[in-house]
Amino acid sequence: MRHLIDIKDLSVDEIMDLIQTANDIIENPEKYQNACQYKQLATLFFEPSTRTRLSFESAMNSLGGKVLGFSEAASSSTAKGETVADTIQTVSSYVDIIVMRHPKEGAPLVASRVSEVPVINAGDGGHNHPTQTLTDLLTIYREKGGLDNLTIGLCGDLKFGRTVHSLITAMSRYSGIKFVLISPEELRIPQYIKSDVLEPRNIPYEEVASLEDSIPDLDILYMTRVQRERFFNEADYMRLKDTYILTPDKLKNAKDSLSVLHPLPRVNEISTEVDSTPYACYMRQVKNGKFIRMALILKLLGVTV
Repeated sequence: MRHLIDIKDLSVDEIMDLIQTANDIIENPEKYQNACQYKQLATLFFEPSTRTRLSFESAMNSLGGKVLGFSEAASSSTAKGETVADTIQTVSSYVDIIVMRHPKEGAPLVASRVSEVPVINAGDGGHNHPTQTLTDLLTIYREKGGLDNLTIGLCGDLKFGRTVHSLITAMSRYSGIKFVLISPEELRIPQYIKSDVLEPRNIPYEEVASLEDSIPDLDILYMTRVQRERFFNEADYMRLKDTYILTPDKLKNAKDSLSVLHPLPRVNEISTEVDSTPYACYMRQVKNGKFIRMALILKLLGVTV
């Protein structure tokens, strides 16, 4: 039985296999419409979500399976004091696979140790978000034709942004990758990402404060929002929330081939005027999330088509 808790749980070959399956799903959706008939997926979201939860539900429905679950902790027995372990053991006796989001880092790992069925981490605090990373990888692959030889700018909240941490970890396994880390000093990438991921592999990176100065060199610009829910005080959030706002004017010196990604939701860090430019890839990124999650469900359930 396999779980997906961290993007490192998947090898490079396994990631490529998922990408190829997702591409086949995009091209031949009817082939997969009954692949998970009689299978059930539980969505256990102890923290709010729109895209991730609904994309998993849509993915399972498109595979012919069924979905049950809850969308907030208040509607589960954890509100009565039940432990995560007891919740998971209970739910895993009802379903074939579990998707879990939790505000506490490490909670999905705990869940995987007691579950009778595969567990997918749909985000744990500021730590990991591996299925968003798979979405990002599929999007980059489809936009660029591969995952090698890219300069990737990551902008905004690099300290608390779990999508950023997972993406750096994943892309660090490909050749010719360079990172430009764009953030205010207070929101810089955690030291462990540099010391455990980037530096041991001699991956070039630079930490900068200016978005405009960085754009001309980038193949990918990955924007993130400054997350109110990760801050300990409102004053720091208000001071930093509008640090970077991407507008068409700031893209005037970008490469024609630049792809702008965003894990969403956005607040105001990407102007809606950018949506109609050829750089905007984030709505295609949303669609890709469903297809890569379909591929992942098939893999973890051991279903072949």
